[in-house]
Formats: sequence, structure tokens, C-alpha cells
Amino acid sequence: MTRKMVRIHEAAEFLGVSAQTLRRWERTGKLAADERTPGGRRRYNLARLRPEQFHAPEAARRTIAYARVSSHDQKDDLERQKQVLELHCARQGWTFEVIADLGSGMNYQKKGLRRLLGEILDGQVGRLVITHKDRLLRLGAELVFAICEAKEVEVVILNQGEDTTFEEDLAKDVLEIITVFSARLYGSRSRKNQKLLDGVKKAVEEAQGC
Repeated sequence: MTRKMVRIHEAAEFLGVSAQTLRRWERTGKLAADERTPGGRRRYNLARLRPEQFHAPEAARRTIAYARVSSHDQKDDLERQKQVLELHCARQGWTFEVIADLGSGMNYQKKGLRRLLGEILDGQVGRLVITHKDRLLRLGAELVFAICEAKEVEVVILNQGEDTTFEEDLAKDVLEIITVFSARLYGSRSRKNQKLLDGVKKAVEEAQGC
């Protein structure tokens, strides 16, 4: 009988997982490719792949969709994010929960983010879905992704391009950084530094308006 060898994306679709998950399964010894092409690409024997063999261990772990905006005036965008995440997860047939945060991408203390990280570390999460990388954190998202990899959590980023709210959020984050560091380094009683801070804030706000 001739074996039907398929590429990694075809094998992933057949098993109902992502190509990233298949690569992780190979690293952990759960499922290795049947062969490699001269160029190093994985090939799988479709005849020996059985979806029921691989989904049982993941059943207890949940899919979490995470949405975030920086401020109250972006609540409409937050709702749009949630709708996009819900639609994608439903189309994939995943049982999921949406965690939403309202706060700066520089704030690591947001309630939803702390809950998300806690559940990942506890082994309760099998998949994390976000619309853009910056929705997770402005700086430090790669660290969260490294934790996900260590805990065997699949990360799904729906849009790899620039976020439509990138400039607006970045301006808010810059203002937050300026305020925090100015207060720590100079103190609020310095008129000269307060004037400088006000000037920088004004420039950022004007750029944001443009």
C-alpha cells in the first residue's frame, strides 16, 4: 500500500491543531515527523495519524482569548476585539473564555493579565488567542510567549501586521513612562523639570491628535 505523505500544515489540519503544535509535539517526543525532505521540511504519513490519540490529554486545558485596550474611550475597540476573538474560536470549534483588560500595555498589574499568567503557570490553559502581539503587552510579550512555550501552551496571533490602534496606544504608554520616571528621578517640586515634562507631554498629545 502506498503511503500518502503530507506537509505539516495538512497534517495539522487533519488533527485539528496548528503547525506550531506539531513542532512542539516533535520537540517533546509526542509525535515525530515520518520523514524529512532534503530541505529539512517535515512530512507525515496520513495513514497513521489518528486525531483521537492526541486530543484527550488536552481536553482539561482551556482556550483563553485575551483582549485589551488602553483607556475607557477605546471601549468600542475592546468590544470589536472580543467579537473577532469569539468568532475565530467558535469557527475552530474551541471551547473558550474571553479575558478582557482595560489598561496600559506597560502595566503588568492588570487584573486580567495576572489571572491569565496564573492560569498558564497552573497548567490550566492549552491555547492563548490574541488579535495582535501588542494587545498582550507593549514590552515583554516575548517573555509571556516563552512561558507559554515552556508550559506547552499554543499561542495564536490572528493578525501579524500593525495594530490599528498602535499609534494611539503608544502615545498613552509614552506619557505613562514619562510621568513615572519624572516623578521618581526629579520629584514634583522641580519647576524646571515639571515645565520640561509638560512640554514633552504636549508634544506627544499633539502628535497623537495628528
